[in-house]
Amino acid sequence: MVAGTAWAELPVSPAPPGAVAYFITPQDGDRIRGPVVVRFGLKGMGVAPAGTVKDGTGHHHLLVDWDQPPVKGQPIPSDAHHRHFGNGQTETTLELPPGRHTLQLLMGDANHVPHQPPAMSERITIEVLP
Repeated sequence: MVAGTAWAELPVSPAPPGAVAYFITPQDGDRIRGPVVVRFGLKGMGVAPAGTVKDGTGHHHLLVDWDQPPVKGQPIPSDAHHRHFGNGQTETTLELPPGRHTLQLLMGDANHVPHQPPAMSERITIEVLP
């Protein structure tokens, strides 16, 4: 972020038409013993590390147990519900407590701001078994 620039002033990158993130694994409704291996898929755009300014690219963010829509022009937070993969990773392993969990992928641009329209997956629900 440039000194003196407010988050609200960040530009919004366009998503290529039809760009969508999706889960390779797990799938909606899966019942899994942890740890949970999550593999990210992406159609219609490329993956590039955070900070890379290149049209038609972004990096993955994994929303865990979060059901709020992205905020236009605001960077995706970094916390337990918003996992960043700014090195261009397409896979992670999650240690989740037993129970039902929701997962959703959301692409962010060089500044972690969601594209417009958002390039994101459907929200899936999994159950982690004890």
